[in-house]
Amino acid sequence: MIINTIVNRDVANLQDCESEPIHVPGSIQPHGFLLALDDTLRVVYCSENCAAFIGIPVEKILTNRFGAIFSNEREESLKIHLRDFSPQNPLPFILDFQNVKYNCTLQPTGNLFLFEAEPFPDGQMLLPDLYVQTRNFVNYLQEAASLQALSQLIATETRAITGYDRVMIYKFDEHYNGEVIAESKRDDLEPFLGLHYPHTDIPAQARELYLRNLMRMIADVYYTPVPICTVENRTHRDLDLSLSVLRSVSPIHIEYLKNMGVGATLTISLINNGRLWGLISCHHYSPKNLPHYTRFSALMQGHFLTSQINVRQQAEEYALAKSIEHILEVILSLTNSEQHNFLQNLLSEEHILKVVNATGFAILHADVLYLAGVTPTDGEIRGLIEALSADNLQVPLHTNRLIDLYPASEHFTDKAAGIIYHPFGQHTQDCILWFRPESPLEVNWAGEPEKSIEHNPNGLSPRKSFALWQQIKKFESRPWEKPEVTAASTVSYALQKQIHFGQLAEEKQKLVQLSEKLRSVVAELENINWISTHDLKEPLRKIQTFASRILEDENHTHTPMVIQSVQRMNDAAVRMQTLIHDLVSYTHVNKLENNLVPTDLNAVLDEVSTELHVELEEKKAVIDSDLLPQVLGVAFLLQQLFLNLVRNSIKFSKKDLAPHIQIRTTTIEKVITEDNQLLNRPFHKISFIDNGVGFDNQYASQIFDVFKRVHNASQYQGTGIGLAICKKIMQNHNGFIDATSEKNIGTTINLYFPQAL
Repeated sequence: MIINTIVNRDVANLQDCESEPIHVPGSIQPHGFLLALDDTLRVVYCSENCAAFIGIPVEKILTNRFGAIFSNEREESLKIHLRDFSPQNPLPFILDFQNVKYNCTLQPTGNLFLFEAEPFPDGQMLLPDLYVQTRNFVNYLQEAASLQALSQLIATETRAITGYDRVMIYKFDEHYNGEVIAESKRDDLEPFLGLHYPHTDIPAQARELYLRNLMRMIADVYYTPVPICTVENRTHRDLDLSLSVLRSVSPIHIEYLKNMGVGATLTISLINNGRLWGLISCHHYSPKNLPHYTRFSALMQGHFLTSQINVRQQAEEYALAKSIEHILEVILSLTNSEQHNFLQNLLSEEHILKVVNATGFAILHADVLYLAGVTPTDGEIRGLIEALSADNLQVPLHTNRLIDLYPASEHFTDKAAGIIYHPFGQHTQDCILWFRPESPLEVNWAGEPEKSIEHNPNGLSPRKSFALWQQIKKFESRPWEKPEVTAASTVSYALQKQIHFGQLAEEKQKLVQLSEKLRSVVAELENINWISTHDLKEPLRKIQTFASRILEDENHTHTPMVIQSVQRMNDAAVRMQTLIHDLVSYTHVNKLENNLVPTDLNAVLDEVSTELHVELEEKKAVIDSDLLPQVLGVAFLLQQLFLNLVRNSIKFSKKDLAPHIQIRTTTIEKVITEDNQLLNRPFHKISFIDNGVGFDNQYASQIFDVFKRVHNASQYQGTGIGLAICKKIMQNHNGFIDATSEKNIGTTINLYFPQAL
């Protein structure tokens, strides 16, 4: 059997710290030993130092079962332990072998289990006093007035439990730069409280491991990594040690700790809402191997603090929210004002700034800019708004570094380094803005942040200097707190609503004025209609009477030219009379407000056939109709509808072919209207199909327009209103009408009546 190690030797060639594969180092720290077991408890991997602890060489461990190495009884105990195992609550397994007790942890990794054994450092298994810890923590909750104060108490307690020389609590910002917000230390050590550390000190893959594995201990930074071994024929050589407690640490991080003069560390993750909020970082300036249960006690401190992060932050936000609650009520009362000048009243109210603790305020509405407090110039604000609109930022935003969004703001950061922006909606630049000026901040870094990682011929190296390095942060305002952002949203939406109400009131007033004008116009049109239907009829009758007398003169006293002129005058009067009649009919249909009642269309067709009896006889026309349904309608209007359609078929028939008018009825389940709306309900479809002259089908939708004609006016008499009347009648019956046609083949007119439900 050939045995190889799986040590990852690629770290020296790294050019980017964040690409270091720290979860697969292929080695462990030497204060314990490691086995990786498959589901049959056969050893697939083991650390090279097994012989130093249990006196059994690697070649006698690999590929053997756990029971063959330690005993069948111990294997059975392990099986029982694994049956109750849960990754959320991994209870330790105690291995008593060769008169030495080992604290063993088990963690899944792929399809294997990591079995890591550490002898108790002092040979004793001392359990933590959870009652005392819990009692102390309750006292801390009562003592601490803020999250920072609570963090300080936790740092002090953690140092008392663990005995480390220094215990710090880091809090990360949104970019994962860390700040020491609490510290407990030996009196002779220089303080780190308030120092900042760049995000590069803890790269992304390390933060990911802190989220998965909540505690990591380095017992001696000067340790020699112990390789992990496996047989040569294994296809997958990498062993994921993300959840390992003995995992060997990145050599870059080890060098970093050595540069700090640290000899041992313990790190506990503080997680809030699934994000790495901070760390409890314990430093010792000599090697220190902390017993498992003492580590567990320290971890409990981290859990205590984590449980309070949201509570304390929300309490602080609530206190701020209460402080601005009264101010918000004043502002909202102004926004509910019905006065037209409520914007001017609002701008003169000092609370419009206090409600979000801003120094300036602006509203752009209808291209008018309203300002309050200290603000950039009109031109600067309009340029900013135009840039925000051009970037399609149609959602509210807030930032304390406006320069990142709008570099031109560098020229007015003394007035607006941070903003809250609320747009009024799409297709407009109208918006609300709050401003805060630049607040230069002096930040103390533990070493120059830009030099946290150095490149050299051998690869990457951490910084060697942790001397105080001061930075003045410019172009930033004080950050906007959550209650301030919430208050801004409340005020913005209230203002927007009030402005919209004002716009609606203006539109309503315009509609009232327009309605008055329409009433006046309608009255005039009705007067014209009265003239056309009554006053014009009498002159037309007189024209026709005098024309008839001249045309009927038996003495033939008039010349042929006079007779021809009078005949044309009489024809024009007849056409004028027909036009007036059709206009009156169209107007009457437009005014119809009758209730629809069940109407038998067969009876309607009978009435029409009787009325057109003479015309049908003259043209030898035939009407072939299905049994028609009953619809909700007005009988005399439906008679006019059928009359117009049948008369059109007679009028536009071929000279050498007798009109054949087919009337067919079907039921359809849905209708697509002329404006492409889908009506998903049943309709009676009644089709009038003739064999007449037809027309070009491109005019099928236009023939229902008033005065629209598609045939020669001299050849076919009419006003072009008949089909418009048909369309209006169908609309009054909640139905539709359409047409299809082909020249010299015929025309089909379709009527759609909704079925009674």
